Amino acid sequence: MTDTMLVGIDGSEGGTRAAKFAAELAKKSNARLIVAYVIEWSPYTFNTAQENEVRHKRREEEIARAESDVLHPVVEELKKAGVGAEGVVRHGHAVEVLNQIAKEHGASQIIIGRRGLSKLQALLFGSVASSLVQVSPVPVTVIP
Repeated sequence: MTDTMLVGIDGSEGGTRAAKFAAELAKKSNARLIVAYVIEWSPYTFNTAQENEVRHKRREEEIARAESDVLHPVVEELKKAGVGAEGVVRHGHAVEVLNQIAKEHGASQIIIGRRGLSKLQALLFGSVASSLVQVSPVPVTVIP
């Protein structure tokens, strides 16, 4: 059975470094790589039916743009490098969604980049990396 690893990307340099690290690790261990891009999205809003229709359309447009502009280029590079990779784009809270994707695909670990938030930003908004390390059911590797 082939091992599966999950790498979370966000379009930043940290995400690119995480994808490169994950590719090297996947090649060494002959693992399959799931590349995930999470669009932060809160389901906790109260909208009219018309607003929900517009919001749904906007969600679909964001997914299409994320797939074409961020996800597909990374997945294609990984495939060119000889790594078995597939991409996933989802809406939601990054920590929850990455854990969900890891469970769905039976990932043995999650690899993500560290964005380098300031101390104040991390205090106010939290850090995906630190939150994921605390709640993930599988090991998490954070790439600086």
